[in-house]
Order: sequence, then structure tokens, then C-alpha cells
Amino acid sequence: MGIANDWSIAWGIAEAAHKAGAKLIFTYPNASVEKRVRALAEKLADGGTPIPVYPCDVQADSQLITLNSVLEADGHQLDFIVHAIAFANKDELKGGISQTSREGFNLAMDVSCYSLLAVMKYLKPRLTQSASILTLTYEGSIKVVPNYNVMGVAKAALEAAVRYLAAEFGPQGIRVNAISAGPINTLAARGISDFTNMLKHHEATAPMRRLTTKEDVAGAALYLLSSLGSGTTGEVLNVDTGAHILGPTPAGM
Repeated sequence: MGIANDWSIAWGIAEAAHKAGAKLIFTYPNASVEKRVRALAEKLADGGTPIPVYPCDVQADSQLITLNSVLEADGHQLDFIVHAIAFANKDELKGGISQTSREGFNLAMDVSCYSLLAVMKYLKPRLTQSASILTLTYEGSIKVVPNYNVMGVAKAALEAAVRYLAAEFGPQGIRVNAISAGPINTLAARGISDFTNMLKHHEATAPMRRLTTKEDVAGAALYLLSSLGSGTTGEVLNVDTGAHILGPTPAGM
């Protein structure tokens, strides 16, 4: 859930999961994204078994209820869900956090955090025993990142939701985790003001002296989605070439 184009982290995870033998299902939120998602599904199928593609706007409970019904009718059970969904109006990603509009705050929280709760609520009947749920977050949830603003607040709420969901669903054998990825040059990330300089700083200062790639994130995702991560739940796994361990970085370090 949340594939937008072939630059997106969700697409990187889908490619890795497909290569590892997973049978995938894609969703799209609206008609403007549908064409791209269907093209990517066809690309991954490569003439083989078609990848099912279903509409699902996570802001509409009715669409999640319908998705559950359609999956049931088509005989699908889910071993994992990748929730790669977040959004904030571009105008909210500049200036100070106090300038966030009430409407913009509610939208960011609804799409970026509440949607995970709704997905778990309405797709719960489709989850297999020992299913794994994975969402994506960023270090701006725990540290101030210039221009990240309301998305930092939404990601903090998302990480709290991961812990509460892990506790709720744990007795059923269902795991819920998040990956906190370093800045990656995706279409969505480019909406953050001064993002290019953020990438340069990360590359220059992260312990591994390179940018995080979607392949880095995809590898970690396979661990959390598969039985390899069977004992891990409620975790926020940092995949950022080590940047999260650093305090203030002196110039030239």
C-alpha cells in the first residue's frame, strides 16, 4: 500500500519481496495513481501471473471495508502488509510548526498515522496467523528536522501507534514494526523544502559516508516481513547508514 512510482521506497520493497518469492497485491488511492501502479504491477509480473491491483483510499473506511470483502471473495489471505502511506500539504512543510493549519494538521495525521489503525481494523480478518505489518517512518519523529514540521509530529504518532498495535495484536501472533529510513530522493521527499541540502549533509556526515538507498530499506523490510524477524515486534528499525547515532556534527568531521 503506497506505491507511487519506481523511485518510491514501497516499490523497492515490492521488488525485493517479489524476488524472494512473495505473491503480491497492490493498491492505489485514486485514478491519477492507478495507471502508474498498474504499469508497475505488469512490469513485476513480466508476463507471468498477474499481480492483483485494487482501489483503496485509506481515508475512506468504506473502501477498506470493500477491499476486505474483495480480498475474501478472491480467496486472498495476507501474510504481510506494507503500509507506505504518508502525506502533508506542501505549504505545511516550510516555516515554523506553529504556522500549521488545523486542516493541514488533521490531514497529515489522518493519512500518515490513522490510516495504519484503519488498515489493521478493517483488514484484520484477512491476516494469517504470524502475519507481519510494516510501516515507514523517519528520524524527524524524534528530532527536529528543518521544514519537516507536521510530518515529524505525524511520524511520532505513527511510531506510538506501532507500539500500541504490536501490544494489541501480539497475542494473536501478528507483528507490527516500522523502518526509520534515512533521506532518500523520492518524489514525495522532494516536497520538503531544502531537501537537496539534507541529502548532501547526510552523505557527508553519516558514519557510512553515503546515502541510504531503497535497496537498503528493502533488505531490512524482508527481515521484518518474513519468519527471519519472527521475534521482533513494536520495533522502529533504523536504516540510515548510521546517521541516527550522531549528535551535533562539527564541520569537517
